[in-house]
Amino acid sequence: MLFTKRTTFWHSSGVDRRRRRLVGGLSAAIAVLVALSLNAPPSLAGTTPGAAGGNGSVTADTTGGWNGRIDWQACPERPDDPGTRCGTLRLPVDWARPGGETFQLALARRTATDPTARIGALVFNPGGPGLSGVDVVLTADSQLGPDVLRRFDIVSFDPRGTVRSAPVRCSSALLARHPSLAPATAAEFERLRTYDRQLRDDCRAHSGPLFDHLDSVSVARDTDAIRAALGERQLSFYQWSYGTLIGQAYAELFPDRVRALVMDSVMDHSQGIREYTRSGAASNEALFHEFVTWCDRTVSCALHGRDIPALFDRLMSRADAGTLVDAGTGAKLSWFELGFATFVNFFDSTWADLANTLLALDRGEPSDPPLASPMVSADSDNDLTEYALPAFCQDWSLPANGFAEWKRYLDESRAVAPHLRASPLVVRFTAICLGWTANNPQHRLQVRTNAPLLVLNGRYDPATPYDGAVQVVRQLGSRGHLLTYEGSGHASYPRTECTRRQVEQYLITRTAPPVGASCPAAPA
Repeated sequence: MLFTKRTTFWHSSGVDRRRRRLVGGLSAAIAVLVALSLNAPPSLAGTTPGAAGGNGSVTADTTGGWNGRIDWQACPERPDDPGTRCGTLRLPVDWARPGGETFQLALARRTATDPTARIGALVFNPGGPGLSGVDVVLTADSQLGPDVLRRFDIVSFDPRGTVRSAPVRCSSALLARHPSLAPATAAEFERLRTYDRQLRDDCRAHSGPLFDHLDSVSVARDTDAIRAALGERQLSFYQWSYGTLIGQAYAELFPDRVRALVMDSVMDHSQGIREYTRSGAASNEALFHEFVTWCDRTVSCALHGRDIPALFDRLMSRADAGTLVDAGTGAKLSWFELGFATFVNFFDSTWADLANTLLALDRGEPSDPPLASPMVSADSDNDLTEYALPAFCQDWSLPANGFAEWKRYLDESRAVAPHLRASPLVVRFTAICLGWTANNPQHRLQVRTNAPLLVLNGRYDPATPYDGAVQVVRQLGSRGHLLTYEGSGHASYPRTECTRRQVEQYLITRTAPPVGASCPAAPA
């Protein structure tokens, strides 16, 4: 992926471009969200840090504690909108030391359009990790249905360490020297592990004490501080993708303060590295075959009538031999880079783009659109740049203690994904988190709430596999309810009238769909 100052860990420039193409709006008819191209909100393209007020710096608290008051102001992007306000809330860097150093969390609120019908506050976390919740509020009309906007105050924030909330900073020069994320030898593995340690130390030095407190449990505690500052007894949630980890942590910590919780494209935080790698690989292999099926029945597909699995395997063989070249840049592509260029099209089922990409590689022609790269790129205009990596590495323990163990996980992935070989996303996370110690490692959910909880997941999801959603619902016990979207792509709420209706009915009435409920796939 090509990372810029305000793209998240799962974003790439190619994915962002697809998102802008696909997302028109999510108002009365709620179109498509895209992030990662995760079908995320259209406004997630980034806003200048600090725009919500405050300089985002970490300071020593000389007052003996944080005051829990939100400094509300007009949003710079919407100065004449009285219903939308931006603010800052000073919070502890380390919740175990609430009287210690503090930072300013940036947040925003859009009030319910019908105060007489108001239910309460709905917290929307768009995931990433590191996507801007402030931007979500500023574009609420395109994110949520009109009846939700009528009944809820929409509240969100830029999670600690991102965008306007004391963003993590790292050396651009060091980011630019990133080695291969798919080491093929023991020497390459050790080079990557050494680099990860250097980058971790560099980011910590540039970012200060907040760097070590970016996990989802800390963010969940920030969320409850927002609840208290708003004067709300309970919160409702729409949490999406990586944001579902925050929702899970909040429900575990504060079960009585959850009114309703939607987890769309849910992460199963109980998986060890073996299950995580195998599940991701199997999910992406299934998506590859969804693409093949689409192309077989679609005359306009550039590879219609071709044996696509055989063609893809030939491209992989050329990558292994060092002869697969991106004609647009002249760069040689590894198996991992070919897999990543394929994978980015899975988030929104951009099958036509994928067919064009594979055909161009087969012919040795420049790809249109250009290939997305999995490598980190630096911001040449800045000495320092944002980096959302720490949030993931502090939430997940993915140890690979040597090259032999690393290779074993890849071999196990290839057994369930003979064409793609692995999930490029999982490989990337595992590679970059080498040597980290997680603050919030994986565990089975322990949620003791009386509220019904809704889990929504696509049958074919590249980032949050469907089998993980099934496991999350099992861990939630009688309070967990699964709604299956029978299509492909990431993020399901905005996909169809059925998914929108089910989610909005639950948020407003807390009526969960029946056991086995599903929504058909949108037409391809």
